[in-house]
Amino acid sequence: MIKVFFNMAIEVQSFDKLPDGRSADLFTIVNQRGTSVRLTNFGGIVTQLWVPDRHGRLADVVLGCDRVEDYLRARSYLGALIGRFGNRIAHGRFTLDDRTHQLAVNWKGHHLHGGNVGYDKVLWRAQVVDDSRNPAVRLQHRSPDGDEAYPGNLDITVTISLTKENTLRLEYEATCDRPTPCNLTHHGYFNLAGHDRGDVLDHVMTIHGDAFTPTDDLLIPTGELRDVAGTPFDFRTAKPIGRDVDGDDEQLRHGGGYDHNWVLRRRTESDLEQAAHVHEPSSGRVMEVWTTEPGVQFYVGNFLDVVGLGKEGCSYPRRSGFCLETQHFPDSVNQPGFPSCILRPGQTYRQVTEYRFSCD
Repeated sequence: MIKVFFNMAIEVQSFDKLPDGRSADLFTIVNQRGTSVRLTNFGGIVTQLWVPDRHGRLADVVLGCDRVEDYLRARSYLGALIGRFGNRIAHGRFTLDDRTHQLAVNWKGHHLHGGNVGYDKVLWRAQVVDDSRNPAVRLQHRSPDGDEAYPGNLDITVTISLTKENTLRLEYEATCDRPTPCNLTHHGYFNLAGHDRGDVLDHVMTIHGDAFTPTDDLLIPTGELRDVAGTPFDFRTAKPIGRDVDGDDEQLRHGGGYDHNWVLRRRTESDLEQAAHVHEPSSGRVMEVWTTEPGVQFYVGNFLDVVGLGKEGCSYPRRSGFCLETQHFPDSVNQPGFPSCILRPGQTYRQVTEYRFSCD
């Protein structure tokens, strides 16, 4: 099925079957410039993103797989929606309103990206949004009370659109019936040269943050907000990702490279502001990340080891993609000095992140 909205179109087709026999769908949005995004309601995964280079040639700039089975085997959250809490919670434990909650522990004794069955593994309800100005795919999911041991029902809507200006836009909303942590994000791995073009160390990165949140050796924040000045974490002036990634620094050793949260330099609490700017020299492609969130996790794929499961059977070795995951800070449920991620009944969680593509 293809729906046409003036100079944009959305195609809906069958994707693949889940292990339980249910079928996932695939949605392709194409704008008038030929830029396109393809996503599935399995995990809200962005499976393809085709954008032009400086000569107008299209390339798919996100890492991904061709089958549901391969996404499950890859175990790297490739292109997926993440929740109920993106990033890490120390020991999977937190106290809220004098009650201690023990969540599922799925990463070296800690809770990571929502637990054993996070939102990257659920089948979202999906519908095409009939909006001639900005057609989109709307994904919805109810995370039930006790899901991975989180308190309360959480109702989530994520609306994903591709604009005529070559912007991939994700709008998140959530409500709950009991107080609960809520920290949703998108775990896209980008390689602006093309998903199968090797490592990303020559990409030139700027991050608009004056501080980052250092961690212990298992990547749990210590609670400190550390100035980036004089450290390998200073991306306030553009530099290649690979320049300092293997530097003699304790924090880099903890993550095997960059896998840290930057404290974004913000003028307001809720407006869209630029978090990062990335340039790939050979293609001229540029990606800007704009968000309403206070932090961004820059991860340079230090633990990637996807062998033969990528699109068309390709492999994604270490550092073949980078992530810029807009978020509240890791372990913020246990860090009183971090912005709160607690959602309460009567409130609405809202988050907007845009990935804006252009060329030099």
